[in-house]
Amino acid sequence: MSDVIEARGLVKRFGAFTAVDGIDVRVGRGEAFGFLGPNGAGKSSTMRMIGAVSPPTAGHLRVLGRDPATDGPAIRRRLGVVPQEDMLDTELTVAENLLIHGRYFGLPVRDLRPRIARLLDFVQLADRAGDRVEPLSGGMKRRLVIARALLNDPELLLLDEPTTGLDPQARHLVWDRLYRLKQQGVTLVLTTHYMDEAEQLCDRLVVMDAGRIVAEGSPRDLVAAHATREVLELRFPPGGRNGELAALEGIADRVEELPDRVLLYTADAERAAAAVTARGLRPDGVVVRRSTLEDVFLRLTGRSLVE
Repeated sequence: MSDVIEARGLVKRFGAFTAVDGIDVRVGRGEAFGFLGPNGAGKSSTMRMIGAVSPPTAGHLRVLGRDPATDGPAIRRRLGVVPQEDMLDTELTVAENLLIHGRYFGLPVRDLRPRIARLLDFVQLADRAGDRVEPLSGGMKRRLVIARALLNDPELLLLDEPTTGLDPQARHLVWDRLYRLKQQGVTLVLTTHYMDEAEQLCDRLVVMDAGRIVAEGSPRDLVAAHATREVLELRFPPGGRNGELAALEGIADRVEELPDRVLLYTADAERAAAAVTARGLRPDGVVVRRSTLEDVFLRLTGRSLVE
């Protein structure tokens, strides 16, 4: 795969504050690549540099083989962008929103109309083409934004938190459409707070914290490298965990205390659960599960998923 994005030592500063601190990133053509990290980690600043709307302070950056500092307009013509906020004109119809956006790219109306029909069918909004945007559900608006981002047949699609605030059914429909785009050869780069979204969509990802990359790899490789095979989740009555935590010592490879539960990282969660019972502990709830990308995230950043 040729590199669609190549960054080496990429830095972004705002005055004395360093938002992105010397990161290296390569994204291959047709790949789905994710940036994970808590708020303030530098994800959005990185995406804005890739999108050729915010110049790097230092470092090397090439997007679609071009330098964003000198070739910004040429890069943006080949990009599709799904911002965190929908920014739709709610007083216009679904089709009118796409028509106006397509005109920004200089596309003639005779070419836009069949393209709009095709895209609305792709995002399952063909029957709402003549409806005003304002009363649409959040999931419909998000799908419309994705259709808008595809009007110029982009080679690279940048998605900032593409399914935040959507219900599970709407999220899965968006995931399906993004997966289809990847199958068609579109390169996807996304930020997300949803670990299951990253596992579903990303071939590779980086975890960022305080402007730096702290881990990189496929979701499966990251779980293998930074978590145990299984996790035992214990819930104890509020305010009564001091004795319980001391009694858990030695049962698992690692014990992590969260506000609502205690996580025991181990190769055999069933055996760990038996050891908990043998020590006379009686948690309110017990869950045995496989380790996930969320466990990796919490270990590497030490923070909750949304701050």
